[in-house]
Amino acid sequence: MARAAGWPRSLPWPSVLAGALVTGYVTVFVLAMVHTSYDTWGALLVLPALMAIGTPILARVAAANPDRDVFRLLMLAMALKLLCAFPRYLMAFVLYGGAADAKMYHQKGSQLAAYLDRADLFSAGFHYDLGMRVAGTGFVVIVTGVVYAITGPSLVGGFLVFSWLGFWGLLLFWRALQTAFPEADHRRYAKLVFFLPSLLFWPSSIGKDAWMMFCLGLTTYGVARLLDHRFGAFACIAAGSLGTAMVRPHVTLLAGAGLLAAYVLRRRPRRAGALGPLRTAVTAVVLGVMVMLMLQQVSAFFGTQGTGGDAVNQVLSETSRRTSQGNSVISATAPDDPAPTFSLNPVRLPVAVVSVLFRPFPFEASNIQNLVQSMETFGLLVLFIRGWPRLRRLPRLFVQRSYVAFATVYTLLFCWAFSTINNMGILSRERVQVLPLALVLLVVPAAAPARARRPARRRPRAPVWRVAPGQWRTPGPAARPEAHPVLPVRTGGPGPDGASPTRRDQPHHDQYP
Repeated sequence: MARAAGWPRSLPWPSVLAGALVTGYVTVFVLAMVHTSYDTWGALLVLPALMAIGTPILARVAAANPDRDVFRLLMLAMALKLLCAFPRYLMAFVLYGGAADAKMYHQKGSQLAAYLDRADLFSAGFHYDLGMRVAGTGFVVIVTGVVYAITGPSLVGGFLVFSWLGFWGLLLFWRALQTAFPEADHRRYAKLVFFLPSLLFWPSSIGKDAWMMFCLGLTTYGVARLLDHRFGAFACIAAGSLGTAMVRPHVTLLAGAGLLAAYVLRRRPRRAGALGPLRTAVTAVVLGVMVMLMLQQVSAFFGTQGTGGDAVNQVLSETSRRTSQGNSVISATAPDDPAPTFSLNPVRLPVAVVSVLFRPFPFEASNIQNLVQSMETFGLLVLFIRGWPRLRRLPRLFVQRSYVAFATVYTLLFCWAFSTINNMGILSRERVQVLPLALVLLVVPAAAPARARRPARRRPRAPVWRVAPGQWRTPGPAARPEAHPVLPVRTGGPGPDGASPTRRDQPHHDQYP
């Protein structure tokens, strides 16, 4: 049979694959609209919209990066982060039967979205009762309502949007490392922060975790810009700190303490003005006052009394009491037992670091979820043990690189504060707020070998053209004037052949090798 005019001889496989994906997507979308509600099939509209918004942003970020493969890595990370919203949804509403905070956020967020979609909203005035205080859970309800007012009240779609927010928080952590710590291993950090199972899975649902991941990333990016003397640092720090303070102000307090330590240790610009030290001192005092004010807000948030160490002790005790429930309790206590009292002694800090970063251990797992989590924490422990040559440089880098000081102070304070959590499941979920900065310690540059650090210095050899004739060796029989005649010298006027005269007898150039 003759080939039709204009018919292509062979179709490229990317076009065939794209056509198959589009056909399959449309088929699934139609079937979902017929057999499910908007809670489910609405996600099929939200997912491509989020990818379409994120792709050009990632392309612009990758264009400023010298690595050629960074765009594909970022696209893979965003797609995988969005896909993790589906197993997170199945865990909350299939494995746990809807016994999750996401169900409450979805219900109240849908009601708020319906109120925001009213045509007479601005004419009648905005009066809406959340039924709870805004700080904490109420703020996440507001965020969910605003998201649903844009996308529609889709439960799976809400999971996708919050997972998408969590991805941008991870991206901001990565950009912060590139900005303030350029000699670190950026590629290794990208693989860890984008593909660590906990960071993929837990901040992928409607709730506080994804929002905190985004705001902490924004705060850290602002800190990096501040330490590198770049524009817009305080705007990022203010926006990120406000977002974290509205949900978990105690985490904002920890980030503020890390920022204060990093700002005091930061490098001064080479051309600092006369008021540079005074401006640094004033800024440090202002940051210290803000940390103290945030401590009072934390005390009010937990409903405790007292100031200073008493307030901190009460907050830690209240955290332990609130988390001493469920099937994954570490140490069970009677309901009528008083909250434990914690010591502020820093001697217990190493135990707190191990407890927060590397528990549960495999022998502590009480169910399949804890067993899977213990495998990840054990792998993380192996990475820290193998990274001991890098970790030995932390005391020096703590002073030389203020971003390392920020990450170290925040990690230590977080481990010290969250070691009071008495539930393995809650600890696994809360740990994602410290992992991006704890992973910074694994990508510090390794110390160079001694030979490479101080190469042997060789004494330079005099060039040939700077050595006077006759200095190398005594001329042998082969170097007789007969073999190498000396040109005659004429001091007055040109020679009989018209050649230019010379000032003294010069040997022929063939004398030198």
